[in-house]
Amino acid sequence: MGRFFRIKLRLRRFMRRHSWIAAILRSFMILSATFGGAFGFISAALSDKSGYDPNAFAIGVSFLFALACLWIVTLGIRMRLLRKKLRTIATHNEAMADRNWELQEAQQRASNLFEAQGDLIVLRDQNGRITYANDAYCELAQAPRSELIGSTAVLKVLEHGAAALEASGTRVYDQKIEGPFGPRWIAWREGLVRNDAIEAAEVQSVGRDVTDRTESERALAEARDQADAANRAKSRFLAMASHEIRTPLNGIIGMSGLLMDTQLTPEQLTYVKAVKTSGDALLALIEELLDYSKIEAGKIDLEHRAFALSGLIEDITELLAPRAQAKGIEIAAYVDERLPMRVIGDAARLRQVLLNLAGNAIKFTATGGVALIVEPGIWPNEISFLVRDTGIGIAPEAQQRIFREFEQADERIARSYGGTGLGLSISDRIVKRMGGRIALASTPGAGSTFEVSIPLAAADTGEADSFAPPDLSEQSIMLAAPHSIEVSLIARRLQRWGAQTSIVSDADVAAALLPERGWHAVLIDHALGTPAIDALATAARSHAVHRIVICTPATRQDLLAPANSSFTGYLVKPLRAASLAARLTASPEVTAPSIAVDAIAEPVPATSVAAPPDKGLSILVAEDNEINALLMRSLLARLGHNVVVTTDGEQALESWLSARSAGTPYDLVLMDIQMPRLNGIETTKRIREHEAGQPGRRTPILALTANTLVEDRDACFEAGMDGFLIKPLDREKLEEALTGLAAARHIAA
Repeated sequence: MGRFFRIKLRLRRFMRRHSWIAAILRSFMILSATFGGAFGFISAALSDKSGYDPNAFAIGVSFLFALACLWIVTLGIRMRLLRKKLRTIATHNEAMADRNWELQEAQQRASNLFEAQGDLIVLRDQNGRITYANDAYCELAQAPRSELIGSTAVLKVLEHGAAALEASGTRVYDQKIEGPFGPRWIAWREGLVRNDAIEAAEVQSVGRDVTDRTESERALAEARDQADAANRAKSRFLAMASHEIRTPLNGIIGMSGLLMDTQLTPEQLTYVKAVKTSGDALLALIEELLDYSKIEAGKIDLEHRAFALSGLIEDITELLAPRAQAKGIEIAAYVDERLPMRVIGDAARLRQVLLNLAGNAIKFTATGGVALIVEPGIWPNEISFLVRDTGIGIAPEAQQRIFREFEQADERIARSYGGTGLGLSISDRIVKRMGGRIALASTPGAGSTFEVSIPLAAADTGEADSFAPPDLSEQSIMLAAPHSIEVSLIARRLQRWGAQTSIVSDADVAAALLPERGWHAVLIDHALGTPAIDALATAARSHAVHRIVICTPATRQDLLAPANSSFTGYLVKPLRAASLAARLTASPEVTAPSIAVDAIAEPVPATSVAAPPDKGLSILVAEDNEINALLMRSLLARLGHNVVVTTDGEQALESWLSARSAGTPYDLVLMDIQMPRLNGIETTKRIREHEAGQPGRRTPILALTANTLVEDRDACFEAGMDGFLIKPLDREKLEEALTGLAAARHIAA
């Protein structure tokens, strides 16, 4: 059936294409049928043997007539059906004509839209010949469409941009084209399109003029590069200015420290302390400017090392305690024991942030005190550091502004308390760089609370905890002290250890409460007054196992008198958790406070002179500044070391070679970085070259530098130096470095 239909379809197509053949065949068949029928009928009728029968003839004619009528009726029905089909075809043709007209209109609108947009459109066949080009392309090519169609003409390209291939197969690239009004940047999108199912696919290229955008991007890139260059230049300028300022500042602070160790009148000592305080303030300002420059340049690097959380917090409170006690206020710390003892993070940057916040709290607090509380945050591995004070507070409209650069709450506060307004901005950026956040809650006149939340993972170091919290379950402890921040935090800690605490602010009331129960310990604040605490300690001898007085470093000497034998020990503010635990778990009834010294000794003042070692080190100092050289000589001589000073790198190298060849090599070289003739970096490299391949001990070299940038430190380490001493010189750090070196030399000997 299918084969017959295909043959019929082919014949019809052939007849439509060759209508004259169909007409001839149709005429021939009609003529043949008519002639054959008539001839046969007449021949049969006239034949002698035809057996003509009129009745049969009539019947035959009637039958033929009936067949003719049937054929005519059939033709009529067919004609009616054909007319109906023709009407349907005519209606369909009208619809197709309307659709065709709509498509032509849509094509015209699309063409007008393409032309109005100004995009370049060009179609090329597989051989690269242009089959279509719109007016915009013709205008850019500076040629008419009739000339471009069928040609392989291309635009004149001045510069190629980067090309990319999308997932759809579209190729995207930029070109700089020479046009009639100057060079233009064109963004091309190129892909294959098929206009006819029979014809091959063509390459369609659509280009858009992006000259303004490209020029803007290049201008922005140039501006960014210039800004980066300016930023680097600013950083280098700050580093250079810092070095130039630190060099004389090293002499000011160092010499004033040495001068304070001499015999001075009270008036002279006051003036020298003022000079040293001013130098320290200038140094703090320089540090803030350098930190701000590093953060702004994106050069702040964070360390990820394990450190003791409680130790860091307690060190901060002890460091700031003299400043707070000088103002007559307290500073205390509390670390929640649910936190890990050691965490991983940048201890130096965290210390910087907390020192800044706690230092500001002390500055703006006249009565009460400052509390540094550490507790778990709201997220896993998050730790919250709260710095709470009872100071002047911050107005609501100024609470967001103070985190900006060079901003303070108001001009009156800036004039009264001083400061650059950089500390909080630097702290905020450091905290964000560490992945944390900083928040402020404050009420004017009632104090402020800064909350720093930072993710710090617990350190899996396997080290033992610094101390085991004591079990004080069912133990009663009395705190006889005025209500203060320190006392409230002590009570909170004791309660965490299981103790039942009672805070009594009056000595007479505390003495009256002693007989009510057996007390494990009575902690008495020295602020109650010497007569009151002596009487209370005497009354508590028969009621409390431990009788501990809480004092400040300034009042501790008062407890060494024999009259104070009623105490079993004392604790120095701010309290360390380990010291409190050791006091409460110590053997009872220690009779003399001179024996019951605190577990944490008071830090040695910076002005004290350390006892010289048995045999000093032989030290070579390369320093071109006369004042700094004098300072180094004096400091090292007081520490009992032998010093040789040179003023440039060449002299230092000659002195080092001479000592080595004489068999008395230097134990240490303190090398300034910036020196005339031969700088410290090059001098160190030459020393290491001489040491290479030769027997003998490698000479330790420490850099004396005022540069604090990371690249400067890297350059020192690459040259072969072993460490840093930052100017202005810290006497304690110098003494610590020399003590470690002396111990190492003693072990090696």
